[in-house]
Amino acid sequence: MYRDPNTVATMVFDWGSIKWLVTPDNVNGASSTLGEVVINPNKGHDRHDHPDSDEILYVVDGEGRQTVGDGDEFAIKAGDAVWIPRGTLHSTYNTGWRPLRLVATYTPGGAEAALRGLPDFVELAPGEFPTWAQDS
Repeated sequence: MYRDPNTVATMVFDWGSIKWLVTPDNVNGASSTLGEVVINPNKGHDRHDHPDSDEILYVVDGEGRQTVGDGDEFAIKAGDAVWIPRGTLHSTYNTGWRPLRLVATYTPGGAEAALRGLPDFVELAPGEFPTWAQDS
């Protein structure tokens, strides 16, 4: 099954955006989730967990800081992979000047649905693009 990113909605948050290319809701028969995450410079998301899904992050571009569970915060950069067991608190923060781009997977899929309940969530229709204002 081929998915063109331009035909998929974009989740937008104060810290960046996500395009879920494969989810159990948008691909018939899919049991996992895969998407591209963009975290803007000097931004990140709060610690959270996915009670029913493992998560894997693969860093495509950029650099940042990652937490997983009670362990120490550690640096991440392009080419790194991070495994986050289900139910484990974690966070990601962009420490670089350019966007931090990640591929994220959930196994089993479906954890992405909880993101819709976040207070800063906005969904853009396919073909619409997020805009960002410069911080002062």
